[in-house]
This record gives sequence, C-alpha cells and structure tokens, in this order.
Amino acid sequence: MSVLNQKTINKNLNFFGIGLHSGNKVEMRLLPAAPNTGIIFKRSDLSKNNIIHPSVYNVSNTSYCTTLTNEFGVSISTIEHLMAALYGLGIDNIIVDVNSEELPIMDGSAKIFVEEIEKVGFKISDHPIRVIKVNKKVKFLDGDKFISFEPNRISLEIDFEIKFKQNSILNQSNKKNIYMEDLKDVYESRTFCLYEDVKKLKDMGLAQGGSLENAIVLKGNEILNKEKERNTKEFVNHKILDCLGDIYLAGYRMVGKICSSQGGHRVTNLGLRELFSKKENFSIVELKEKNIPHSFLVKNTLKYSA
Repeated sequence: MSVLNQKTINKNLNFFGIGLHSGNKVEMRLLPAAPNTGIIFKRSDLSKNNIIHPSVYNVSNTSYCTTLTNEFGVSISTIEHLMAALYGLGIDNIIVDVNSEELPIMDGSAKIFVEEIEKVGFKISDHPIRVIKVNKKVKFLDGDKFISFEPNRISLEIDFEIKFKQNSILNQSNKKNIYMEDLKDVYESRTFCLYEDVKKLKDMGLAQGGSLENAIVLKGNEILNKEKERNTKEFVNHKILDCLGDIYLAGYRMVGKICSSQGGHRVTNLGLRELFSKKENFSIVELKEKNIPHSFLVKNTLKYSA
C-alpha cells in the first residue's frame, strides 16, 4: 500500500481522563473507520442527534478551547489537541466516541494521544488522500493579531509568535515544517496560563478540571509545576499544536505557509473562513505519485507504511 493513501488506526484505543473546563470524568474511545469516512465525533452519552462533524463552520466557541456544535445544538469541546495528533500522524478516518461534552485533557498536550496511537499502528487503504493547496495569499487581521495563508509548493510551514505584555517569559516564536520535521516538541508542549488568571477562569465556569498535572501555571517568571519546561519553546510550541488541530477542521491536510502573531483558536478559525470565502484562494488536490510533494515521503511517514 502507498503512504499516499488514506489511513486509520489498527484497533480500538481507550483513554480515560478529565475535562479541562468541565471537570467531568471522561472516557474516550478511538475506533478505526473506513476510507472516506473522515473524522467523526460521537457523543455516546446521548441517544440521538449525537454525531458531530469537524468543520470550520461548525465551530461555535473559541474561548480558551475549540468547541464544535452540530445542527441539533449538541457540542464537543477541547478537540484541538487530538485533532493535532491526528493531523501529524496522517490519520484520515477515525471515529471518536466520547461520553461527555469535552475530550479528556490528559497531560495538557498531545503527547499521550500520539504515543498510544503509534503503539497500535495504522491500517493503510487503497484510497488516495486529498490535500488543500493554498493558491493565493490571504491575511486575516484582528487588532494586533493576525494569521496569513500563502502558497507553498511542497509542504506546510507554520511560523508563530506570541507576545504577553504582563510576562516576558512567554514572548517566543518558532517555525515548524510540519511534514519534514520531527514534531515531538510540538506534541509534548502543554497548555499554560498565568497564576493571576486561574481564579478568573474558574469564576467563569472554566478550568474546573485544571491542575498542575495538566497545565503549566506561571507566577511571574516562575513555573509552579514540578515538571518545568519540556523544551525551550514550549509555550509557542503549544500554540503551534493548537493551530495545527484547528487547521485540520478544514477537512484535509494543507500545503501552504501559515504565519500568525498572537493568534489563537478564534483567529485561526476566522482566518480559515476568509481563506475559503473565495474559490480562487485554494484548491483540493488528490495526491498521486505524479503530483505528490516529496515532503509527504519523509521518514516519519514512511515508517508507518510497513
């Protein structure tokens, strides 16, 4: 089977954890799916109207996480870390069965998702993959925040910077070539917040399941967690993780260059809507041997084809 073809996982996977914002205990199962199924979220705690399709246009809330809502008002939230793991691992088809309104936060990163999926391995179909190819530069501005999408012949690059006036330790930037580079430092990077924001978030009904076990908390320039930084750019790398997960709501992986300054879930979603607002901005390409970007054939991809 070609590594250019659609993939799912070899067998069922179970995850148990807590919802970062709801504080509820969560059981999540990842189930193999047939070619052209795509990614499907299923709320197993509900008996009807419980299917939610990841889509740029199903995003209903971007406050501190990404929430999807179907036409019946049924929602699933904090989907971005799992979506980033699925993107990076090249998973095209999977059913995410979850018994709560929020996915488990695990350790605040995508590390556990990636490790467990790699353990069970992949099933490669005979159906070719499709990608979104950016054809024209599109930029979305939101005050001093922005995201832009530009053409790129062979890969997906994400160039991201964050700035925090109240804490200089968080001022970081990084650039990642998603198909060419090892993404370990992106997958392992945890969500973070400032100590002075913890009470505010809890008063808003958010971060009810938050702890030093699943988020980095900064008090001044001090990291309060026993486990300090996992890598030298963990804060901006987590933003790249979020961005990657939100990008996968486009339905396919992407070939292009993304630049963002001080962006987040809202900016990424509105930027994607701007990109897709005109047909000439993008095209959907079915990848075959004759038109495949060589960056899809890197060792990280090839190792899953055995």
